[in-house]
Amino acid sequence: MVFCGDFDKVPALASLHPRYNERSIFYGPFEEKFLEDFIKQSLFPLAMPINHETLKSLKDDERKIVLTIMEDEADEKSKELIKLLKAAASANRDLLFCYVGVKQWEDFAESFEVTKKTKLPKMIVWDGNEDYFSVVGSESIDEEDQGSQITRFLQGYREGSVIQKQISGPSLIGYINSLIGIRTVYIIVFVVAVIMLIQTINKEEPLRVGTRDQVDHASSSTSQAESREVHRSGDKED
Repeated sequence: MVFCGDFDKVPALASLHPRYNERSIFYGPFEEKFLEDFIKQSLFPLAMPINHETLKSLKDDERKIVLTIMEDEADEKSKELIKLLKAAASANRDLLFCYVGVKQWEDFAESFEVTKKTKLPKMIVWDGNEDYFSVVGSESIDEEDQGSQITRFLQGYREGSVIQKQISGPSLIGYINSLIGIRTVYIIVFVVAVIMLIQTINKEEPLRVGTRDQVDHASSSTSQAESREVHRSGDKED
């Protein structure tokens, strides 16, 4: 949601994400390019959780994704880390900051070489497709002074001190297609169930269809009855 409002400095634009309790303010310059960049960068919250729904929305964003993989995004330590990620995202709007908990989506996390032995939290830069980058010396984040570690990670990435890797699971498009495939399967199963139900109802009320001999016999009886009626009418006229 983007709207004009009353601020200490006007004119100004604000982008709201009520679900994440976030607001971004833009004070200019109010030129087409800068406005376009602000609106495009404000479509997502500063740090967004990765799940089946949000993943689909990322396919049209061309920015690299700074992905933080944590054990459980709902615990208190992770919430504090997410606050630091939001602060970093605010100063690096050319990147898209996301996070995912192994507890929330294990299969997705395992695509980035995350195992039970991996030290978490882990940060990588993902291109949204099949490639991602590990920053040399910043593969994981310790509990102390995490803000400085995030800064070093971003600095190392921008300096090119990275190792390029490929995800071990499906790409972003593959994940989206797999979700569509599941919905398609549900639809097919539903249609088949309806067809079977209709067939069952029809079997309970079968159509009465006679044999050819029965039809011929019925036709012969009708013809004989009509002949007798005509004969009786002739006798009366005589």
